[in-house]
Amino acid sequence: MAAAFNERMGLLLGLCISLLLGGSWAVDRGNFKTCDQSAFCKRQRALKPGQSPYRALLDTLELSDSRLTLQLINDNNKVHLLLELYRLQGNITRVKINELKPLKPRYEVPDVLVGDQPTEPLSVLSQDDNGVVLSLGAESQRLIVSARPFRLDIMEGPEVLLSLNSRGLLAFEHLRLRKDTQADPEGAEVKENVDGAEQQDEEQKAEDGGKDKEEDGLWEETFKTHTDSKPNGPTSISLDFSLPGVEHVYGIPEHADNLKLKTTDGGEPYRLYNLDVFQYELYNPMALYGAVPVMLAHNAQRTMGIFWLNAAETWVDISSNTAGKTVFGKMLDFVQGSSETPQTDVRWISESGIIDVFIMLGPKPSDVFSQYASLTGTQSFPPLAGLGYHQCRWNYNDQDDVKAVDQGFDQHDIPYDFIWLDIEHTDGKRYFTWDPEKFPQPKEMLHGIKDKRRKMVAIVDPHIKVDSGYKIHSEIRARDLYVKNKDGGDYEGWCWPGNSGYPDFTNPEMRAWWASMFAYDKYEGSMENLYTWNDMNEPSVFNGPEVTMYKDAMHGKWEHRDVHNLYGLYVHMATTDGLIQRSGGTERPFVLTRAFFAGSQRYGAVWTGDNAAEWDHLKISIPMCLSLGLVGISLCGADVGGFFKSPSAELLVRWYQTGAYQPFFRAHAHLDTPRREPWLFGPENTALIRDAIRQRYTLLPYWYQQFYQAHKTGQPVMRPLWVEYPKDTATFTIDDEFLIGQDLLVHPVTEEGARGVTAYLPGQGEVWYDVHTFQKHNGAQNLYIPVTMSSIPVFQRGGSIVPRKVRVRRSSDCMENDPYTLYVALSPQRVAVGELYIDDGHTFNFQTKKEFIHRSLTFANNALASRNLFPESNFSTDSWIEKVLILGASKPNKVTLQMDGKETSVEFEFEASMSVLTLRKPGMNAGADWTVVLQ
Repeated sequence: MAAAFNERMGLLLGLCISLLLGGSWAVDRGNFKTCDQSAFCKRQRALKPGQSPYRALLDTLELSDSRLTLQLINDNNKVHLLLELYRLQGNITRVKINELKPLKPRYEVPDVLVGDQPTEPLSVLSQDDNGVVLSLGAESQRLIVSARPFRLDIMEGPEVLLSLNSRGLLAFEHLRLRKDTQADPEGAEVKENVDGAEQQDEEQKAEDGGKDKEEDGLWEETFKTHTDSKPNGPTSISLDFSLPGVEHVYGIPEHADNLKLKTTDGGEPYRLYNLDVFQYELYNPMALYGAVPVMLAHNAQRTMGIFWLNAAETWVDISSNTAGKTVFGKMLDFVQGSSETPQTDVRWISESGIIDVFIMLGPKPSDVFSQYASLTGTQSFPPLAGLGYHQCRWNYNDQDDVKAVDQGFDQHDIPYDFIWLDIEHTDGKRYFTWDPEKFPQPKEMLHGIKDKRRKMVAIVDPHIKVDSGYKIHSEIRARDLYVKNKDGGDYEGWCWPGNSGYPDFTNPEMRAWWASMFAYDKYEGSMENLYTWNDMNEPSVFNGPEVTMYKDAMHGKWEHRDVHNLYGLYVHMATTDGLIQRSGGTERPFVLTRAFFAGSQRYGAVWTGDNAAEWDHLKISIPMCLSLGLVGISLCGADVGGFFKSPSAELLVRWYQTGAYQPFFRAHAHLDTPRREPWLFGPENTALIRDAIRQRYTLLPYWYQQFYQAHKTGQPVMRPLWVEYPKDTATFTIDDEFLIGQDLLVHPVTEEGARGVTAYLPGQGEVWYDVHTFQKHNGAQNLYIPVTMSSIPVFQRGGSIVPRKVRVRRSSDCMENDPYTLYVALSPQRVAVGELYIDDGHTFNFQTKKEFIHRSLTFANNALASRNLFPESNFSTDSWIEKVLILGASKPNKVTLQMDGKETSVEFEFEASMSVLTLRKPGMNAGADWTVVLQ
């Protein structure tokens, strides 16, 4: 019987997968909810602005050194809420709203914030019957609490920076007892709010014309064939924010959409709910694999951020009083004088939890990045190899296939650092195992790769095959660490192995056990050059509602609806901890995740999921990664070539050229697509792809330095132009080009058959140098650039120094001791500056033992100098400075090197037509103090 049952289940799974993978290669929108199909979203969105029932009870105000508390009352149902307000160091205001006396605790998100946030004192400036004025500590910043209706305004001088509940859309569905049950979940103490709860239920019923509450999904909700029981009833929350003077908002990834967020009036809100969306569509607000509930607001005067700390399903509405205006209408405003200040209103709606929001007041973009990093941490510092090129497909067939692909890169002189194995490398989709026929000697394979100073990534997914002979499953079950269904049994669903259990990664015990499984003596066949990829961790459940887990599944005492968007972060966290622990805490891990949340940047890399071999998918990779960078996740990339479908040779080449200038650079392809290793499209295209990948490797010193800075400061690596040019309104909607750090501007070619692109070079008075031709262009202009198939338009900013390694070898590790070439781009406006950062490339010794080199490079008054930024650091390198190119230079009479108290001559060449001075073999050690003087 068991065999027959398993066979039937196998056929069913096969059918599910074929339905997923076959057919029209497009998302079935019917599998995923709209706001109207999500009961709480529909309910909240039906509320009308300007009718807030909430009032602040000013006589309950209490103020200590670190926080203000104040009760709010809903005048419709008499339920009391508790407002807590904190002023945090670094120009951040935290607002929390919870029930004063809930029937039982409501979920508050743990593990995302990094430690206790230092506070600054608040003080009352004035108070009357209508409200309270508080000093926020910062110069001229005040917070006004209005009593009726409740409203918060944050002001600086005479300006309102941001308002909460100005539209009256605060809504807090309090916990209540169900009418048709006598059960009392928490004993006698729950009675205090019951009268108010009953009154609200009656009001709700009256408003609905006497309809049964079930119709509104208050206690139960059905979507397609799936029914979600709601034992706690309606628990949703909502709050609106108004941003005067703001027309541009960004963030709240992940969506396959433009960088600037659109207004949602009359359409769907943006949804934040981690989902496995098969072949997602572009330019719509549907939820995707990850959710970071952070929005940035920007105008020419200020940048601010809103961080909505809630892990439940969340919808975000955006409206603007300038939306929909024609150009003529805006011109009329200009001529006649507009009576309207531009304003953007944002409303957050979440299914459960509490309101916990951090308002980051900038004022500069870099300040907002620092503020958010102080809350959730910075991007993990990847090993240098992680910034090289990654070769992947679903799946390399066996060990011989891996060996052949590895050799193919050498035969075609193309560098790479990582080769990847997808789910077929396992023994029947049992993770932490190897297929005994196809990968019988994994260590032999890994040693072969290691001998070439390369590495491998193998997939480890968080769905565990239910099989009593599988030790991972048996141990999780024995330890009782699976997610439970609503009836208390182990939750099971269908994924790649068939019937699967889902470990409860919200449980620290589960995470610790999972981490221990990466030890070399537990994960058989693993070695120090094997790293990890977590896929399907939304979590993906093929036969679940919206291809994910039932919301009434249980994680300890919490429902899945409370923690859903955290699940992927916890999987990522546990895996990363495992890779660190297996080395005794010395080696930096590399772990890629598909699902993510706020704070995921601390654990590794993210990619944009299952894209397609289409030009629009290439284009959308730019704003998708820019959006992630704005909210802390810098190590982002998209599957080069497109996961689904087969790219044309032109598309593949252009995708390599784009991916080479994005932070995480990996090619990947679906099981059913033809092979597409870089040498399979003819010698001419092989040469173009080789050149793109080699460009990536020459810039590894610069990429590595940028990620060191991101790790230290929280600044994004790949960033929109407005981040560096915040007053230049022409940059505010640009998302087809980007900056890497401050100094490199990239405009990839993303149009089929393109013969030219138009790039905007920002900055009045700036100069930009084409990195390929060294031609100089002025800033603050749209520049038309003719392109051929070999073109990757990249520019270096005048006033910068960029280090490169121009000797490209088979992997980044092989280039460890190779020399540097410095590219010095001069500017009439400023001194040229840059940095050089060097460490061992893979351990935590830069942190624990201060083993690194960090040097400032400056060119001023005809002298190029290298100085130690951290004299207390301790590291040496065999690398030296082999060459210096100075762009925009004049011809000197002679060049001398001053080092160790000695002065020697340096040979040079000057190209007058391009004003490029080349200093040859100055020969100083990359870690030394030196000065090169032009005379």
